[in-house]
Amino acid sequence: MPSIIKFMLRRLAAIPVTLLLITAVLYGLLMFSPATARAQLYMPRGESHNPNLRPEVLLEQIIVANGLRDPFPLQYARWAGSLLQGDWGWSPSLRGDVLEGLVARTPATAELALYSVVLFLPLGVVSGLLAGIRNGRWQDHLFRMGAFVATAIPPFVLGIVLLTVFYAGLHWFPVGRIGMADQYLIQGADFKVVTGLLTIDGLLNGMPALSLRALWHLALPAFTLSLLHWATLARITRAAVMEELDQDYIMAANGRGLPQRWIVWRHILKNAMAPALSSVALSAAALLTGVYLVEKIFALPGISEFIVGSVRVAPDLPMAMGAAVYSVLMILPLMLVLDMLQALVDPRLREGLLF
Repeated sequence: MPSIIKFMLRRLAAIPVTLLLITAVLYGLLMFSPATARAQLYMPRGESHNPNLRPEVLLEQIIVANGLRDPFPLQYARWAGSLLQGDWGWSPSLRGDVLEGLVARTPATAELALYSVVLFLPLGVVSGLLAGIRNGRWQDHLFRMGAFVATAIPPFVLGIVLLTVFYAGLHWFPVGRIGMADQYLIQGADFKVVTGLLTIDGLLNGMPALSLRALWHLALPAFTLSLLHWATLARITRAAVMEELDQDYIMAANGRGLPQRWIVWRHILKNAMAPALSSVALSAAALLTGVYLVEKIFALPGISEFIVGSVRVAPDLPMAMGAAVYSVLMILPLMLVLDMLQALVDPRLREGLLF
C-alpha cells in the first residue's frame, strides 16, 4: 500500500478518537457542577412540558429520567448518543434547537473564514519568500516592520479602527453580510440557495453584481481576521527560506548556472512549504475559533450571533456545549486536509519519520 494512503488512513482513524477525547473532557468538566445544572442539556423543547409543574419538580424529573446521578461513563454515553442522533438540546434563551441554529448560521461564518484563508495564505507564502531571498535589504526590513505591526495589533482593535476610518469616516466599506435590497433579493422565490455562500450563489444564480457586493461586505472583516495569520505564516516562510539558502544543494545549483528563478520556485519554495503548512494548520484552527469576535464587530450574522445571543440574558449550557462541539467538528476536517497537503510536500511525514 502506498505510504500516502497509509498516512491518510491513520489520520482518518484518529478523527473519531480525537472527537471522543475532546467531548469526554467537555462533559467531564460538567461533572463538577450539580445535576440540576446538567439538566439544562435535556430540557423539553419549547412549551412541551407541563406548565403547571414547579421548576424544581421539572428538574428532578429530568434528572431521574436521564440518570444524571449515575457515574460519569453512563452520563457521557447518553449525552454523546444524543449528539450522534442529532439531538443537541434546546436553547431556552433563543427558543430554538441548538443544532438547527448553528447549521443555519454556518454559511456566513464559513464564508468569512474561507476568504480570510484565501487572503493570508498566498500573501504569507509569497511575502515570506521574497523577504527571505532579499534578507538584509530594504524589502526585508519593510516586511519585518509590517509583520511586527500586524502581530502587535489585536484583531478586535484593528477591527474597530477599520470601522471608524473606512465605514464611519470615509464610507468606503459597508458592514453586515449584505445590503437590505440584496436581502430581499436572496429571499425571493427566484433565488436558489446552493452553497449558502453569497459570493458563490450569486454567480450560480447569474447575479455577478450580487457576488461582488457580498465580497465588498467581506473586505474589512476578512482583512481583520487574516492580518495576524499573514504575519505568522510569512515569518515562518521567511525563516525556512533563509535556512534553505544555506543548504549545499543551493550552492551546487548556483554552480551549475541554473537560473535564480528556477532555483527559488522549483527547490527553495518546495522545501520551505513543509514548515509553512505547519503554521497554516495552527493558524486555520485559531482563525476558526477567532472568527466569532470579528463577526460581532462587523455585524455579520454568523455563529457568533447565536452564541452571544444565548448568554445575553442567562448562561445557556446547551448552546455553550453545542458551540464547543461544533467548533471541533469544523476544525478536525480542516486539519485533515492540511495534514494531507503536508504529507504531499514532505515525504518524511507520510513515512512516519516525524510523527
